[in-house]
Amino acid sequence: MSEGPRIAPGGRREIGWVNAAIVRVLGAAAGGGEPPRVFTTLAKHRGLFRRWLWFAGGLMPGGTLPRAEAELVILRVAHVTGCDYERVQHERLGRLAGLGAEEVARVAEGPDAAGWSPRQALLLRAADALHADGRIGDELWTALAREYDERELIELCLLAGHYEMLARTLLSLGVEPDPVPDADAPAAGGGSPLTRLVRRAAEKRGA
Repeated sequence: MSEGPRIAPGGRREIGWVNAAIVRVLGAAAGGGEPPRVFTTLAKHRGLFRRWLWFAGGLMPGGTLPRAEAELVILRVAHVTGCDYERVQHERLGRLAGLGAEEVARVAEGPDAAGWSPRQALLLRAADALHADGRIGDELWTALAREYDERELIELCLLAGHYEMLARTLLSLGVEPDPVPDADAPAAGGGSPLTRLVRRAAEKRGA
């Protein structure tokens, strides 16, 4: 990637007051610091940003897949696309959702690495198939259908496809990684709103 972003993050003048208010809230939810650059960059396309945010929120954290499993898929997509921005963001979110540090690190080794449960290995294979082949093959689909219902299978395809699209957008725009928060541990009062939201979603879905 070339030095510096191809499209710089926007301020209030560039993204409009509505989007500026949205990214301020998102920045507070992410820990109270600078709003994530993915938002301040994409918000330069004002109306599309809000429509995309609504859809993205339906997948994460509003989806029906167990939160830890969804994060596993996102992390694998980030790895196979080489998107450091996505990887760094979701390594932290994956741990908050219940993935262990060893599992997060093992994602780079792929579905054949020792230590995965059968369901986890299937999810990683699905992410790899969608990335490499553009579709999930019949044998893998049959195995997935034994573990997941139709709604979850639809969501799995949309989840992997969305984060592949987002990764390629971030790479092409040259969006630079956000500063890593100093405190990875929960803050007083249960952590940031985003931390609490991910934890509640994980608990609700039994992650």
